Amino acid sequence: MTTSALRVGVIGVGFGSTVHIPAFFSEGAQVVAVCARREERAEKAAHDFGVARAFTDYRQLLDMGDLDAVSIATPPANHYEMVMAALEAGKHVLCEKPFALDQGQAMEMAEKASRVGRTAMVAHEFRFAPGRAYVKELLSQGYVGRVQAVHMYLFRGPTERPTRTAPLGAGAAEGGGFLGALGSHYIDCLRDWVGDVSRVCGGVFVHEPNRVDPATGQSATTDADDAFSFVATLAQGGWASMSASSRAPFGPGALLQVYGAEGTLQTPQTGVNPPSDGRVLGARFGEGQGVRELPMPERFRPFVDPRDDRLMAFRILLRHFMKGINEGNSPSPNFYDGYRCQQVLDAIRVSQSGAGWVDIPGE
Repeated sequence: MTTSALRVGVIGVGFGSTVHIPAFFSEGAQVVAVCARREERAEKAAHDFGVARAFTDYRQLLDMGDLDAVSIATPPANHYEMVMAALEAGKHVLCEKPFALDQGQAMEMAEKASRVGRTAMVAHEFRFAPGRAYVKELLSQGYVGRVQAVHMYLFRGPTERPTRTAPLGAGAAEGGGFLGALGSHYIDCLRDWVGDVSRVCGGVFVHEPNRVDPATGQSATTDADDAFSFVATLAQGGWASMSASSRAPFGPGALLQVYGAEGTLQTPQTGVNPPSDGRVLGARFGEGQGVRELPMPERFRPFVDPRDDRLMAFRILLRHFMKGINEGNSPSPNFYDGYRCQQVLDAIRVSQSGAGWVDIPGE
């Protein structure tokens, strides 16, 4: 199979319509079907993108004989059932994050993908954003020497007092919350840069529990976290920490910092998502300068896609996905990476329950 012949079904047309569908088309794939719970949403997505078929039942989509792969862009509570059914149907799978509701589900999905021999990846496209990809390369070249510490923070929120209550979303039991939605990306980045986490201590917080149920218009409360924090030890030595909140008025964005025995690397961003241009700052002993911006190699931003900040990184992810299909493997971030990330997410919540430091088993 060539990448241009890849026939894809996209399940979920929220983020699926914003990023997944346009990215697949831009990379030469054929999106041949879409699926959403509500018929009008499925039909609209099909009409907007010129997709031939629209479904409300993902099982009917999986029954299509002219389908090679599925891209699952639904809330996390649906991932396990859909992924397992797609793999059983012999399809290659790209699944959104957070990958699973718990590490048990994540391990089952990873093992199933391995057994059936299909390409299976998790949509952690942030690792392909220019700033993060360049930091990874510099770390692999020894820019900072032996890594001692990684610190990450992400604070975003309103710049004016909210005038209405936010809508109710998925609760904690359904995989909702800021830790899974954004923390999973940062944990994946941490692992991509410096390897596995061996122990973690942390917790999640709900600063704004009041919501409005969009279906009824009635007041409701949520237990989905809007902030989290953790400290971790790294399997290779050293430690990492992260603090994050989506309810931080005038929050400046994010900053990821790596400190080593010989220097530092930093990549800042002003929004929740890493920008498609990217910036990396660095300094190391012997260069006679303080922290300064490092020129970004053009290979880390090979094209411009102005439709959405996430599209360039996501399209690079798709190139790995398609290459994996052609070569018969599952490039990182694959389902095993999703499982290792889920272990950390679970451990943070276990830690908050009173366990303190939680060990994360190795391979």
